[in-house]
Amino acid sequence: MTSEVGRGTTPADAPEIGQRRSVARLWPAIPAALVLGVLFLGSMAFMVVFSFWRTDADFHLVPDWNVDNYVKFFTVPTYLRTFGKTLVMAAAVTVAALATALPFTYFLVRYVSRRWQRIVLLAVIVPFWTSYLLRVYAWQAILGERGVINQLLMGLGIIDAPTRLFTYNDLSVFIVLVYVSFPFAALALYATLERFDFGQLRAAQDLGARPDQALRHILLPQIRPGIITACIFVFVPIIGEFLTPVVVGGTQGVLIGNLVINFFRGAQIAQGAAFAIVIAAFVTLLLIVFRRHLQVEDVVARG
Repeated sequence: MTSEVGRGTTPADAPEIGQRRSVARLWPAIPAALVLGVLFLGSMAFMVVFSFWRTDADFHLVPDWNVDNYVKFFTVPTYLRTFGKTLVMAAAVTVAALATALPFTYFLVRYVSRRWQRIVLLAVIVPFWTSYLLRVYAWQAILGERGVINQLLMGLGIIDAPTRLFTYNDLSVFIVLVYVSFPFAALALYATLERFDFGQLRAAQDLGARPDQALRHILLPQIRPGIITACIFVFVPIIGEFLTPVVVGGTQGVLIGNLVINFFRGAQIAQGAAFAIVIAAFVTLLLIVFRRHLQVEDVVARG
């Protein structure tokens, strides 16, 4: 034998050698595991503990173990209504982002040369190079009472005075969230459509399928992982969104993330921790449903 077993080792030592090699391959993952453990799992552990405590009249955390904070979330109508509104907003923004990103990426991949595809994708990504807060504030100059839309409508004679239809309400939050979420949906769909063989659509139409039938039965099933990935990238962050509702939504655009932030700002740490844990549990359950019931393939493995 010319293997490692034949050089001073016995066949019985082979499993031990293989085990040591497996452990050695794990060393590069240790820094990432430490960061994940300390910054994420560690902080989440503190949040779980605090969620079962209470805050006294002096806004001090008291280790009085109870589930009152969780009971409030599910029994106070205002909290449930805000959480339901957040889910509806997230679903609506996800549908709108997909409805705009899918035609965009389909045209980009099928009819634009690869060189120009990269240029267009760069234009889509460029907004990420600026501050998120700056991009959201810029929409006030578009949707505000003295914004571009009002000036255009008054210039066309459609309205006589500025309207607040597009600012400080749910509509303005919806518009800005669609704008913010569009690049995530577009990039996820582009990664899937880039690998799709469009010759299948032509073959289906040659066999008598209408264009819409070819899209429904050939294209959509094969790009389903990209669609679901786009849904996750858009839907999940909106559940915890708090900045956009504050800037362009005002008091009428409050989402569940704003309630959590208000609890922490008001030193109601126990209540805020409980709400944050409920949201995290819901997101985890949502990802499990996506993974198991819709059979989403791992994005890294597909890449």
